[in-house]
Parts: sequence; structure tokens; C-alpha cells
Amino acid sequence: MLKSLQMKLVLILMLLVVAVMAVVGVFLVNSVTAYNRSDFQRQMVDFFALRGEELDKGLSACNGDLDQMEKVLGAYNGGLGLDDHRNFYILDGKTGEFLTSSESRDATPFRELTPNMITAMEGEVGQTITALSPYFDVALPVDGGNYVLAVVDDKGELDELTWTMFTILIRSLMFGLAVTILLSFILARTITNPVQRLTRTAQRIAAGDFSQQPQAESADEIGNLTRTFGEMAKVLENTLAEVNGERNKLSTLFTYMADGVVAFDKSGHILHMNPAAQQMLGMEFGPELIYTQVFPNLNVEESDLGEGGRYIEIDYAANKRILKILLAMFGTAEDENSGIMAVLHDITEQKKLDSSRREFVANVSHELRTPLTNVKGYTETLLDAGDELDGETRRNFLQVIYNESDRMTHIVKDLLTLSQLDYGKMDMEMSPIPVKLIVQNIASAMLIEARGQGLTLETKLEEPLPLILADRNRMEQVIANIVSNAIKYNRPGGTVTLSAFSQEDKVVIKVQDTGIGIPQEDIPRLFERFYRVDKARSRERGGTGLGLAIAKEIVEQHQGTIGVESQLDAGTTVTITLPVCPPDHEGQL
Repeated sequence: MLKSLQMKLVLILMLLVVAVMAVVGVFLVNSVTAYNRSDFQRQMVDFFALRGEELDKGLSACNGDLDQMEKVLGAYNGGLGLDDHRNFYILDGKTGEFLTSSESRDATPFRELTPNMITAMEGEVGQTITALSPYFDVALPVDGGNYVLAVVDDKGELDELTWTMFTILIRSLMFGLAVTILLSFILARTITNPVQRLTRTAQRIAAGDFSQQPQAESADEIGNLTRTFGEMAKVLENTLAEVNGERNKLSTLFTYMADGVVAFDKSGHILHMNPAAQQMLGMEFGPELIYTQVFPNLNVEESDLGEGGRYIEIDYAANKRILKILLAMFGTAEDENSGIMAVLHDITEQKKLDSSRREFVANVSHELRTPLTNVKGYTETLLDAGDELDGETRRNFLQVIYNESDRMTHIVKDLLTLSQLDYGKMDMEMSPIPVKLIVQNIASAMLIEARGQGLTLETKLEEPLPLILADRNRMEQVIANIVSNAIKYNRPGGTVTLSAFSQEDKVVIKVQDTGIGIPQEDIPRLFERFYRVDKARSRERGGTGLGLAIAKEIVEQHQGTIGVESQLDAGTTVTITLPVCPPDHEGQL
């Protein structure tokens, strides 16, 4: 209770009133005391200056008769101001013995030999009065020093006056304190009520509730404080909204970014791990994880991670992936909240791509080197032999050179086609085409080649077949390539079946043969560039290893799919699935 501002203000004002009343009381008592002392001295000095000689003669004429002396002094009661508290005393001038006085019988006799009385016994007037003395007195020698006349005031009247003033001061103090308490409570309320309201508002704001803003009800300092606090609260609300917005952005970025992010504190305990990092590392986030559990084979010295943006870049294998990890320190070495941040980038596909690119270059080089070597060899032979070769041999050599040149032309042409498909530079002349027409054209074109190999080429068409939206030349190129492969890798007396049928909103084209088949382990790689199941046999039959890769790219650009099913020594089936032509394009036929 005493810690509240209101009680402090009340106590301060009460102490102020008490202090003021105490100072006033002391001042009044001292002033009254000083006044009474000064008045006593003045009265005595004036009396003895005017009547002192007359009084001395009257007392000397008494010839030591004490009763007579009392009567003489009684005549001067008014001038000396004698009363119950002020009396005269006659002392023996030699011994200081008290001889007589004007004290009443029931009063306590005063028998103290004062310094002023001693001074008068020495023949001089004693009129020195000290502030702390319990009485006022004046003494002077009379009758030639035989006697000492002393007037002593016991300050009783002054004490009564002082007590009366003290009583008045105490009553005034009580009344003043009562008024002060009442007024101070009212004053304190005018100060503390706005402060309490402001405190409650501050507590709500501290809890995140900005719905109620403080209202200034006065134009004084507290009102200015309230208005300033309200402005600060608005700025704080806006700042927190911006911070929350940025935090939400960072949280969203942190959660959905493709790269993994893992943060550790200074002791190595995990702080954050986004979903991408969990997927890359094959582990779930848990507060109990530490650095050595997340990266068991990645040891980094803290000295390698300095401040100022220095980082370490490391390739790291984990969860059947190849990751590029960037490690950097956040905060300063002296900061307790510092730690290590790891950014993970999955470069598995990039590594595979690099490997594929190197393999592609090696395959291209190998595919071109063989025909170039043959061309160069036969050309050198022709040049060296000159006219020594007969015409038939020369013709055979030139035919080999022509065939190898034609083979290189096909390879380069297929590479250019793939390049155009990769970069989207091949123009597709899309139009509604009857599937039946394409199948029949391919069957007619490949019939002679099939018969030449001793094969039977069959067609199976479901009626009616819907239209497809396709580039006719490219689609015929795809089907012709697949039928050509079915003929090349078939057995004598075998069959190649070319069929087409509709399936919901798709058209399915199948090329099925009774050939040698394909091993299961080779099927996933059939659509890779330059891949051959039997390289020697493929080159012997003029294959480049690019036909199926081109076919796959063309089919996918038609929003279709291509797949292979095969069993060794039992034949192969290639299935092409294409979307049906949309109704709004059918009128373009």
C-alpha cells in the first residue's frame, strides 16, 4: 500500500504540513519568549531608572526593618509588575541570605542565588537574562550595599501562554492534517487515475492488445504523456505488424523454399530445419537433434567460419543425394545467441546432368569417329592405290564412303532435331488429323521393308477412330521409327502389328512385334540418347541410338506419353497415347 504513488503523495503532504506547523510553533514560542524577556528587561530598566533612587532612599530609611521594607516595596507593586508569578526578594548584601519576599504563603519558596543576585552583592546591577534560564530576574544593591533587592519572574505566565499556543498549534495541526489528507487524496487521484489508466492500457498493449488506445483528458504533463504514449503505441502496432509481416514472409519462404536450411546454436543444438532440409537429409526435425547427428561426416572447425560473411562450401552425400552445403556463422563469436547456418542445395540432378552431358559428348564423338575413320581409311586407300584398283573395288570403296557419310548425315540431322526440341525451336504445325490415315500411310510405306525381311505387317484399327491434334509429319516420323525398329529387331517369319483404338478421351497407338525382345534392366534407359541394347547389332543395322529419344520428345510435345513393354525372346510392344482433338479444332480439318 505504501508503495503506491497516491499514498506517497499523501504522506509527503502530511509531512509537509507537520514540518510547517513545527517550524511555525518553534518560531512562535521563540518569539513569545524573546518578547517576554525583552519586555521584562525593559520594564525593570525603565522602573529603576525612574524610581530606583527614590526606592533606595525609602528602603534605607527603614533601617533594616523588614516589615517596613515590605510596606515600602508594596507601594511599588504596580511599577514592578508583581503578581503570582513575579515577586521581589530582599537578600542580605553580605551573606546572600533571603530575608523577605512578596511570595504567597502556599507558593514554593524561591531560594536560588542567581548570577544577577551575586552581581548585585558585588555592588553592581545584575540584569543579564539568558534564553534558556527557567526565570527572569533583575537584582541591584540598596542601602549602600547592605541589602540586595531582586525581582524574579518564574516564567509561569509565559509557560501558560506557550502551552496555550502549543494547544492551538496541535489543534490546528490536526485540522490541517485532516484537510491535507482529504485534499491530498483528491490531488493524488487527479494524478494517479490517469497514470493507472495508462498503466492498464500499457499492460494490454504489452499483452498484444492494441484495440484500446489511451485517451488524454487534460492538457497538463500527464495528458502530454498519455498522448505521447498513444502515438508510441500506434507506431509500435505498425512496427509489430511490419515485423509480423516480414516474419510471415520469412516463415513462408523458409517453409516452401526449394533449398534446405538448418540452423544450430553455439553449443551445436538444432534451432530450425525447414521441410526441404528434412526431405534432403531423410530425417524429421526434433529439438533433441545436434550437429553431429544431422551431419555425422561433416566436421568443420569454428575458426574456419569467421565473421563478415565468410562461408564454407562443401559437397556432401546423404540419403542417396549429393548436396552442396554452404556453412556460415550468424552473430558474433562473443554473442550468446550466435550459431551456424547451413544452406543445402540438392545437386543430384545437376550431377546426373553433368554426367549425362559428358556421356552424350563421348557418345557423339564415338558415333562420329567410327564413320569418319572408315571414310578416312577408304579415302586414303583410294588416293594411295590410284589406278591400281579395279573398277569394282573402287566402286565398293566409294559405296562405303557414301554409306558412312549418309550415316553421319543422319546422326547430325537427329542431333539438330533433338536440339530444336530441347530449346523449343521446332515449329509444330498442329492440325486435326485422322489417326486411321496416319496408320494406313505408315503401313503402306513400311510394307515393302517388312516383306524384304520375311515379316508380316498387320494393321488393326477400331472404328470409328477420333481425330488427334498433331503435326502430321512429326507423328508419322515417330510411328515410322518405331515400326522400323520392330522390323529390324524381329525374327524371320515374325509379325509386326500396328493397331489403334480410342480409350475415353485418348487415342492409343500400339506397335507390337514378335522379335528378340529387350532385357528388363535395359527398358528404363531405352529413351536415353545414344543408348543401344546391342550396340554392335544396332550399328550393323544403321541405328544411331537417337530415334526413341526423338520420338519421346515429339510425343511429349503433343501432350502424350510413350512406353515400352518387352520380354526377352517374346517380343516388344510400344504404346503411344495421344489426347483426342478438342471439339473447337475439328472444323479446321
